[in-house]
Amino acid sequence: MGSYHSKVIRRTFPAIYIAWIAISAVLFVALGDLEDPSRPKGRILSIDAGARALSIVRARGSRFRDYEVVHVARARKGEGGVHDRWIVLLDRDDHTALRDAVVVELAIEDGKLLAIRGTPN
Repeated sequence: MGSYHSKVIRRTFPAIYIAWIAISAVLFVALGDLEDPSRPKGRILSIDAGARALSIVRARGSRFRDYEVVHVARARKGEGGVHDRWIVLLDRDDHTALRDAVVVELAIEDGKLLAIRGTPN
């Protein structure tokens, strides 16, 4: 029974593998023009929000020149604010355990500055 079983596996595996590649290729072409749900139109991307927040804070003085983006999170309307927004956490490059951190809130649609605040001590 061992030899029959191994011959069946050797014959069916390449067929299944080729079928999987064909199905993947068809789906790739068929779904290629659809919008990516993780990047909906009408809002800036989180990486762009981080870069924008960093440039806004650095423009406010040399004190912030060694700051970097620590985290970017989306906050929906009603989650502590009246707008959909990006919450960007910035801290110094030497990571001060958030002692010197700054939080920047940006409008999700266009990156307009909504608020800047230090983290509570």
